[in-house]
Formats: sequence, C-alpha cells, structure tokens
Amino acid sequence: MNKITSLFNIKYPLIQAGMIWVSGYKLASAVSNAGGLGIIGAGSMYPEVLREHIQKCKKATSKPFGVNVPMLYPNIEEIMKIIVEEGVKIVFTSAGNPKTWTSYLKENGIIVVHVVSSSVFALKAQQAGVDAIVAEGFEAGGHNGRDETTTFTLIPMVKEQITIPIIAAGGIASGRGMLAAMTLGADGVQVGSRFAASVESSAHQNFKKKILEVKEGDTQLTLKELAPVRLIKNKFYQDVQHLYEKCPTKEELTTLLGRARAKKGMFEGDLVEGELEIGQIAGLIHEIKSVEEIVQEMMADFETARKELMEFKF
Repeated sequence: MNKITSLFNIKYPLIQAGMIWVSGYKLASAVSNAGGLGIIGAGSMYPEVLREHIQKCKKATSKPFGVNVPMLYPNIEEIMKIIVEEGVKIVFTSAGNPKTWTSYLKENGIIVVHVVSSSVFALKAQQAGVDAIVAEGFEAGGHNGRDETTTFTLIPMVKEQITIPIIAAGGIASGRGMLAAMTLGADGVQVGSRFAASVESSAHQNFKKKILEVKEGDTQLTLKELAPVRLIKNKFYQDVQHLYEKCPTKEELTTLLGRARAKKGMFEGDLVEGELEIGQIAGLIHEIKSVEEIVQEMMADFETARKELMEFKF
C-alpha cells in the first residue's frame, strides 16, 4: 500500500484521466475493475447524463470510482448536487479555484483531488484543503498549463512545496513512465491518452485509429488565449494557425472554435473539422487494447523496470 492506494482503497496507484467525450461509465468501471481508479469525465455531460453514467458505473463495478468536474462547467451547482445525491466518494476538480467547492464536497464525505500545472497552484490547492493533487505536465492531451512545464520538471518542484499525495500526469503511458514519475516524487500516476485508445473508451473509432497514427511532433499546444489545449495537427488545427498569422482577437478565435468542436472530433469522428485532443505520448501507442490488457501490461512493465533499476550498478 502507498499513499494513493490507501487514499482511494485501490490495488494499483494508477488513475484514469476524466477526459471529455472519452471517459464514460464503461471506461471508468473497466479501469476500477482492473485495479486502478476509474474516472467519469463530467465535462462533456449534461447533468442528467452524468447521473445516468454514475448509476451505470455503480452497477458495473463494486470498486471505487470518481468523477472529474471542470469548474468552468456552466451547470456546476447542479453537477455537484447530483454527485452528492448519488453518493460519489471521489471527485477530481480542475480548471478553477479549488476553494470554491472543496469544503462543500468534504463536508459530504467526499475525497477531493485538484488538477494543477504549477507548484504555485499545488500549494493553493493544499491550502484549500484538498486530499491530493494531480500535477500535470504540458505533454498531456486536452486542456493544459500555459507555462509549458514538463512533467519531469514539475513533479519534483511540486514535491518540494507540498505534503499531501501527488499524482503525476502528462506523458505517462507505460510502466516505465510510471516508475520514472514515482522516482521523481509522485505517489501515483494519472493516465489519459493510453486509455483513450482502449476498447472501452467512448471515443469514436476514427479518433482511436488516428491516435495510433500520431508520431513525435504531430501534436501542439495552442489556443492559449482561450484555454491552452494540445491538439493533433489536422485541418482544424491548421485553420487555427492560419488565423494566428493575422494576430486575431479572442473573439475571432472563439468564433473559429465555435461550439462542440471537441464532440465533433473525438465523439463523432470528424478528423478534418473536429478538435482532436491527445498527449505527446500517443507516439508510443500502437494498438487499441482492452483496459484489462493495458493495466496488466503497465504493471508488468513497472515491475520489470523496477527490478532492472535495483540491479543497476555504477
């Protein structure tokens, strides 16, 4: 047992990221059943859809699972009410001030974890009373930190500042990556991209196949003026870059982004006009596998790497 397995009552210190349009109850329950912590991504769900996924997840697993809530969500009060009503025990908050909801959630017996991209915000999250933090490097897919601090740099810096458990995220898709993060001071890891390309992921098959084609340099962090996001370089991404050549206003960027770009790309499978969010580590993902296979491979790889490290001599 370590700090993370003890905190969540799980077998492995392996958490699945709550990704929009990807992390429904099927993925979350599969990860929990495999020994990790599955997370339902509320960011792309209407309140009643979230309630349905929570209820289905409870039926699909007897193991702990959580819900990820971006605090910029327009129906945040209703979402939090549903989470409490449905008896969710673990909530990961992101994209907002942890002070806003941490006390309310903890008063209702919920473990709270906040996602940060800097040691400054990690300290603020600890002061707000969260139980653990996810420190996410800019290698990660989806929405990201503006400072472009890498996971390798971020984890030891955060470790220096806080005393609560640290979950490393960004650029981790293997047991070796997991061991590296924990060697740097993390108590566990959060994995997104590898689970996006799983059988149980709710992503469109087109998007899953596209993930397998991604190579080094095929993604880029962009749209910092709105909310930084790492995208695959498809036509939509190129349209964004062409607009940047004209020094656009925030309004012009918002107009181009429009509504439901992420849904169009990741959930509906439009690889041309859709927003395709994935991490740099996608270059190491070559096959769509079941969650059970992914977790077992990662943990076997972790053990092999750990033994090799112990045998290493100068």
